[in-house]
Amino acid sequence: MENFLNTLISWATTTGIKIIIALILLFISFKLINFFAKKIGKNCEKKNLDKTITKALLYASKLILKCIVVVALIGYLGIDTSAITALIASFGVCIGLAVNGTVSNLAGGVLILVTRPFKVDDFIEAQGVSGTVVDIRITHTKLNTPDNKVIYLPNGALSNGNITNYSEKDTRRVDLEFTFDCSTDIEKAKSLVADVFAANEMILKDPAPFVRVGGKGDAGLKLTARAWVNSADYWTVYFDAFEAVKATFDANGIAFSANQLEVKIKKD
Repeated sequence: MENFLNTLISWATTTGIKIIIALILLFISFKLINFFAKKIGKNCEKKNLDKTITKALLYASKLILKCIVVVALIGYLGIDTSAITALIASFGVCIGLAVNGTVSNLAGGVLILVTRPFKVDDFIEAQGVSGTVVDIRITHTKLNTPDNKVIYLPNGALSNGNITNYSEKDTRRVDLEFTFDCSTDIEKAKSLVADVFAANEMILKDPAPFVRVGGKGDAGLKLTARAWVNSADYWTVYFDAFEAVKATFDANGIAFSANQLEVKIKKD
């Protein structure tokens, strides 16, 4: 019993005191970390910094600092920290794998800002969606679709995929196609389409509009019509030309053809 008491007293005067000191230091350190994090957070709010980013960074900083304090105090107590260090290293690898996509988006954002395949207010098509570029951030690009939806595209995939920029050039070509029965007076139809193009002031004279027979399909002859316009007038001319051609053809007795299926019944 006496030996046990002596051992207990010896442990209390050495390791016990160390444990008490470690707990006090742990408490004070955590309090200081939380205090300074709160101060920094308030300063960020006063400067109107992005709340999402600042909160995430502060939380990560607090977690890292507290882990460092715990590991340091464990070492102070004489406990081997090699296993804990290996665990933290493994945790770091996991975090690295988790943010791999984010790093790719960061690299993609830098690449987009350097190469400039598009800029704000350009109308683009990429990753299966299309819309007007509203904002280019370091990790994502914000698009506003024609039906007023907001789409966020990750810059990693965006920089590695195909991008169609409809606004980079000042002019665009409107391609229209009309199908007629083989008995239709094609020369008259061509002349009427050319007149419609000539009457539209938004259609450019140079290059000149193009109206020719483009082939034969299941429904009949195909009339191909092409006209160059300013990029901003593309959709206006596209719809106006279709409506004007339809009205002109109706007034002149020309009808579009549709796919027809002829069925013959054979009786024995």
